[in-house]
Amino acid sequence: MEKFTTLTGVAAPLPIINVDTDMIIPKQYLKTIKRTGLGSALFAEMRYDEEGNEKPDFVLNQSGYRKAQIVIAGDNFGCGSSREHAPWALLDFGIKCVISTSFADIFYNNCFKNGILPVVVTPEQLDMLLDDASRGSNATLTVDLENQTISGPDGGTIHFDIDPARKQVLLEGLDDIAMTLQKDASIAGFETKMAESRPWV
Repeated sequence: MEKFTTLTGVAAPLPIINVDTDMIIPKQYLKTIKRTGLGSALFAEMRYDEEGNEKPDFVLNQSGYRKAQIVIAGDNFGCGSSREHAPWALLDFGIKCVISTSFADIFYNNCFKNGILPVVVTPEQLDMLLDDASRGSNATLTVDLENQTISGPDGGTIHFDIDPARKQVLLEGLDDIAMTLQKDASIAGFETKMAESRPWV
């Protein structure tokens, strides 16, 4: 998994509450178990009409936001069914950070497992960031995970809280398997002791 340290990128405003996982990646795209190729289907029902043409009023179809790496979203982002395809689609599109006032628990956990930083801010801070994000290609934010800050285009800075263990997972780029392998020596030692003390097992 790629490390997350500091991200500077365009932030796309998505001031919609209760964006569920079916809105993030509709159910018809869940047949694959690959983590790649889902970016084109991100927010598909909001991005495309029935003929597959882009809807020009959707934020990610607008020229300033086509390469957005950050989403500023309304309350309760990622609610609904527990599909890991949702963070896969965000990451494949290029979104590495989602900022909201709250997240659904399963989606929030899945973000860390896939290298996406979900940041929780206050409603007042969200309003400030949405204002920053309204500037199109000039809507550039810098998210510094080490220092736990978000800096806007005018130099204003917001501090955010994050669980230290989850922070370290992203800073080191560790998925669940990599975290387990860090304990490889201890696991091997335990297995050796078990084999000696319980050879019949």
